[in-house]
Amino acid sequence: MRPSTSGRTCCPSEGSRVGVFPRPLFILSGAAGVTCCSCILPERFSRDSSICDMFFTWRFVSTLRGTDVLNDSYAWPLLVYMGASCVYPLASSCAHTFSSMSRNARHICYFLDYGAVNLFSLGSAIAYSAYVFPDALVNTVFHDYYVALAVLNTSISTGLSCYSRFLEVQKPRLCKMLRVLAFAYPYTWDSLPIFSRLFLFPGESAQNEASLYHQKHMAMTLLASFLYSAHLPERLAPGRFDYIGHSHQLFHVCVILATHMQMEAILLDKTLRKEWLLAHSRPLLFSQIAGAILLCLIFSLSNIVYFSAALYRIPEPELHKKET
Repeated sequence: MRPSTSGRTCCPSEGSRVGVFPRPLFILSGAAGVTCCSCILPERFSRDSSICDMFFTWRFVSTLRGTDVLNDSYAWPLLVYMGASCVYPLASSCAHTFSSMSRNARHICYFLDYGAVNLFSLGSAIAYSAYVFPDALVNTVFHDYYVALAVLNTSISTGLSCYSRFLEVQKPRLCKMLRVLAFAYPYTWDSLPIFSRLFLFPGESAQNEASLYHQKHMAMTLLASFLYSAHLPERLAPGRFDYIGHSHQLFHVCVILATHMQMEAILLDKTLRKEWLLAHSRPLLFSQIAGAILLCLIFSLSNIVYFSAALYRIPEPELHKKET
């Protein structure tokens, strides 16, 4: 189906390009896909993400009600992490819901989605710094600068992921590579304490029940990354997974399961290691946590505003030259 001269089709999907709405991400070239019926898919993504967001919100509120927020500074990193885990499913839900409003609104929605994902990445780093670092790395230089570099990573990641949307027409392979790199890089940095515990200090991991959940979290994250990159199973049977079972749906399912496993692991580490950490580790101060979150918001919103403004500066012929 040829796009209209206005650059819009009935319903774009997450993988569409700046200025051009080609077939949805999960429909490969040459496949007999769907057109207007694909509008069902953003609604499904929105509903599924909303259900997951309600679950994480329930966990957050339950933890919040059982915590003395003003006096229990040991719990502050956990609350930041759980709060961030409520934000990114909500942002994803909103992005899929409102992505069909217009070309520019669509990309701005996903810019905000990328920013929310990086806020969650920073929340994970704060929780890891407080509860997950292996004993041998606590109070080291790496531990001292771990959160600060995680803040820097959020700015780089948001900028790369937003910029990648401008390359989907001219350089689709570079676009894919940059977007995968934008999320793989901060995840790898955040997970260095986990890698250290599991592979460099296996004896310590064997004594901690949380290690099994950390392993499950890593496995689900790797599976999500594979599905996002490989576009399976729709690549094997084009047209058969247009509604249910395509890679983007499975990607979301794996990410939510990975977050659940990560949350269980952090809760276990917080409980089981509390006595040792309070005696040997320097806790994160409120000013450090608040400063990291504030800088993350400033950097991410600056990127989002810059790239959103760039959408309106692209000449109209440039937007549609690939449609003819």
